[in-house]
Amino acid sequence: MAIHLNDTHPVLAIPEFMRILLDECGYGWDHAWDLAIRTFAYTNHTVMQEALECWAEDLFKERLPRIYEIVCEINRRFCEDVYNLTGGNQDMVNRMSIVYNGVVKMANLAVATSHSVNGVSQLHSEILKETVFRDFYHIMPYKFKNVTNGIAHRRWLNQSNPKLADFITGHIGDGFITDASQLSRLLPLTDDKAALEELGRIKLANKESFARYIQKHNGITVNPNSIFDVQVKRLHEYKRQLLNAMNILVTYQKLKANPNMDMVPHTWIFGAKAAPGYYFAKEVIQFIHTIGNMINNDPTVGDRMKVVFLENYRATVAEKLMPAAEVSQQISLAGTEASGTGNMKLMINGALTLGTLDGANVEICDAVGRENMFLFGMTTPDVESLKRFGYRPRNYYEHNPDLHAAIDSMMYGSFSNMHIKNIADSLLNRDPYMVLADFADYAAAQQQLAQVYRDPMAWNRKSLINIAGAGVFAADRSIYDYATTIWGAGPVSK
Repeated sequence: MAIHLNDTHPVLAIPEFMRILLDECGYGWDHAWDLAIRTFAYTNHTVMQEALECWAEDLFKERLPRIYEIVCEINRRFCEDVYNLTGGNQDMVNRMSIVYNGVVKMANLAVATSHSVNGVSQLHSEILKETVFRDFYHIMPYKFKNVTNGIAHRRWLNQSNPKLADFITGHIGDGFITDASQLSRLLPLTDDKAALEELGRIKLANKESFARYIQKHNGITVNPNSIFDVQVKRLHEYKRQLLNAMNILVTYQKLKANPNMDMVPHTWIFGAKAAPGYYFAKEVIQFIHTIGNMINNDPTVGDRMKVVFLENYRATVAEKLMPAAEVSQQISLAGTEASGTGNMKLMINGALTLGTLDGANVEICDAVGRENMFLFGMTTPDVESLKRFGYRPRNYYEHNPDLHAAIDSMMYGSFSNMHIKNIADSLLNRDPYMVLADFADYAAAQQQLAQVYRDPMAWNRKSLINIAGAGVFAADRSIYDYATTIWGAGPVSK
């Protein structure tokens, strides 16, 4: 049997498993513990501290007295082992302890007990070994593995985008439905002008369909011949929807200053929900809406710029959006995104990634090549170096006229309000996810993207290469990796 812990939320399954064996089945501790270790495995899905659950010891003891006793005994034995393995390094024992300083640490319990610990992209798994679980990796490196996330390609391609699925079937057959690696057989079509034109017609038809959805549900008329630039994911500072919004504001200010500016029409589409108590995230949503209302109702802009924030973003809306997307924004600060799966869903539908080298973007780059995506920004070592030397966001504000003008308008402009001033203040004085540090490079990548878009054949070729390279991100491959490297399960014979 295998029990897999998907993040820290179900980790109390470990002491409950022990309780059943000890109290109800009459097992001795060593036998029960051996079974627990061989049964449980743990996947970490994020390096964000708020997801590494910690519970107040007093609350834990009051609500779950027997479970608390078992956790304390697990901790006592584990700390004793760590002490012996480290030659009496009490600092390391304290850091690795499951119960310490009035707190019960779920992630430490998961790693201490599980026979396997994995991240969800190559980069993320390395970060876990180097930072979050560094002490554990030092003592028990054999536990640590990687299984890169995957997506249900039959849903996000065949079901969501039947026109594209028919195109693929017409050129390479239907084997890709059960073996996504066969998508690579599309690569010879990258030099086929007729195939690339057909791919362009499919994308346009999907964009026209989604434009009708936007008109019906948002009351906004968008230009189907504009770039459909998409950022859809949880609203969190590390995912940097704010970086996207700042560039939109800068672009709008440039267009207002120069109404005859030559620009490729651009439609920015957001979809996101904020956690109920995440006040700053809600301010960012309001900021995006404020910018959108200003742009969408400005007759001097026309259809050259539109901003759409999709209401109640969810899977059924995503199924309509993904086939229409042309740009996939994956712009988290390097070292903060574990993997992402929206990047894979958008990629398999032919969107080009605009992103940092973070999460699974690194592996997307390996699959399609840097030339078939738009990379920008600092790498994880760059970010760590800047943190060590002291990050001063105001320096970027002072030396970038575009940023200076945008932030000044947020502080003092006609659309400014308390919430927008709070965002400007955060950017200038804290900027925890280094929006200002990456802004110039991000803006340059947007300019490069727009230039490539002027050549439909070049764009469609890159799009097809992304579709062809997406097979490795199928959930079939991901589950096979879990089965063979962690659960010890093989395929069932037919």
